[in-house]
Amino acid sequence: MSIPFIIIFVIAFFIFLSSFFTVKQQSSVIIERFGKFQSVRNSGLQLKIPVVDRIAGRVNLKIQQLDVIIETKTKDNVFIKMKVSVQFKVIQESVYEAFYKLEYPHDQITSYVFDVVRAEVPKLKLDDVFERKDDIAVAVKRELNEAMSTYGYDIINTLVTDIDPDIQVKNAMNRINAADREKTAAEFEAESSRIRIVAKAKAEAESKRLQGQGIADQRREIARGLVESVEVLNNVGINSQEASALIVVTQHYDTLQAIGADANSNLILLPNSPQAGSDMLNNMVASFSASNQVGEMMKKHNKKVEKPKPILPQSGYEDDIQPEIK
Repeated sequence: MSIPFIIIFVIAFFIFLSSFFTVKQQSSVIIERFGKFQSVRNSGLQLKIPVVDRIAGRVNLKIQQLDVIIETKTKDNVFIKMKVSVQFKVIQESVYEAFYKLEYPHDQITSYVFDVVRAEVPKLKLDDVFERKDDIAVAVKRELNEAMSTYGYDIINTLVTDIDPDIQVKNAMNRINAADREKTAAEFEAESSRIRIVAKAKAEAESKRLQGQGIADQRREIARGLVESVEVLNNVGINSQEASALIVVTQHYDTLQAIGADANSNLILLPNSPQAGSDMLNNMVASFSASNQVGEMMKKHNKKVEKPKPILPQSGYEDDIQPEIK
């Protein structure tokens, strides 16, 4: 075999091999013939004419994501940075439009996102931006779908993934939130204190009521005991005045005994002399006697000043006079 023949054979072999190519899954290949679009090849083993056909480019059919960071201001003049994530893919039936009609799809998508966000956000206040971020995402998706479908792109979803106000604005918002929570906590604490005070007042009122009832019952029993004691002393020849005085003196000595039983007591009972008991007994007997004498004299005086009732004569006109007397 001559050398030229070997060279021609090797060249022909490589040209034959270059006629075959593979296309990966979820991708397409653009074939051009002499610089003109020839066909779109999908995944698998494909064949092209050597030298005449060439692979112009490969188009990715997978879902792609583009993150766009935009700085804009709100209606209340607060500058914020927003991160919008756009998920898109090339429509398999529109690979030709995606490859030939649009040179830089990422730049095109970014421009539309900027345009929509800077048109929507200035209409909203800062708090509304956080609350209505889904509405902003929907507006971006709607605008992108209308614009990019012409170029063979399908917008799957748009997400507002981050809203970042200025650091001073965030600090102010945190202070407002903290103050609001402190106000709520103070209101709950005040309500709790009010409930405790009301409950304590009710408990004290109930305690005083029961205490007063107990004191009343105690005094009632003491009075009943005193009556029984006076009756017993009367049966042995001691009159009521002396019996009352004796009972009071007895209670006096009981009180002294109770005070002396407590070592830590600082109570002083006046008078506290040894003859205080006998002096008290004599004074009480004398006062009871004097009060009885005054009572008897007042009764006699009242009987003397009483006027006799008029006696009407018995006559036949008694029935006529009686109404006038009434």
